[in-house]
Amino acid sequence: MIEIRSSTVLPARRTDIDFTTADGHRLVGEVSLPLDGPPLGTVLFLHPLPTAGGFMDSHIIRKAAARLPALASLAIVRFNFRGVTSVRGTSEGTFGHGVDERMDFEAALNWIRAHGLPNPWVVGWSFGTEVALNHAIAHDVAGLILLSPPLHRTSEEALRRWNDNTVPIVAVIPEHDDYLKPDEARQRFGVVPRIDVVAVDEGKHLWVGERQTYRVLSEIVQRVNPTALPLATEFPVEA
Repeated sequence: MIEIRSSTVLPARRTDIDFTTADGHRLVGEVSLPLDGPPLGTVLFLHPLPTAGGFMDSHIIRKAAARLPALASLAIVRFNFRGVTSVRGTSEGTFGHGVDERMDFEAALNWIRAHGLPNPWVVGWSFGTEVALNHAIAHDVAGLILLSPPLHRTSEEALRRWNDNTVPIVAVIPEHDDYLKPDEARQRFGVVPRIDVVAVDEGKHLWVGERQTYRVLSEIVQRVNPTALPLATEFPVEA
């Protein structure tokens, strides 16, 4: 057995992918699939703010791709928003302030549909939550999970639109968030009473540390494939 640490990469089928937006930009990404058998659910990650260093390798997203195909039988789809660079490469285009990124999200979701991946949940982190809240309502998704939502680019009007939709929404709020702490989050999200606001003690906006990583990944798996909980902290290796 090996202990699962920050740098641990568990077995999966990992494939570089790309897709083209409605306005003609090629975006780069990766899909990570369970090694044995089809996925039981799909997670589409929308990464943090590009102008503050957010990309498809932001640590929670990278660790989800490294662990959850093996630990929870999930497909993990991650990509760089337009104009963003990672080891995978650079997505074409320039930062769209959360507006043009609608087309990035739609292109990624279309790729998931075209490849038959099941039950797509959208997981946004920080800026990614705003793309999800503002644009996912027009699409058939299984649910939204919002990690550290700042609600800078999401208006009360945009939130209220979700009252006409039954898709589950979970907002995971760090106790010490830089932008939206739990009490304010409950007030702001109160316009959509069905949103499940989950406060995380000692959490911070960037979810640094294995304890916080484990909590965030567990919150995701609880919604997408709860039968995989509790997530293992060790993994068998062949002799």
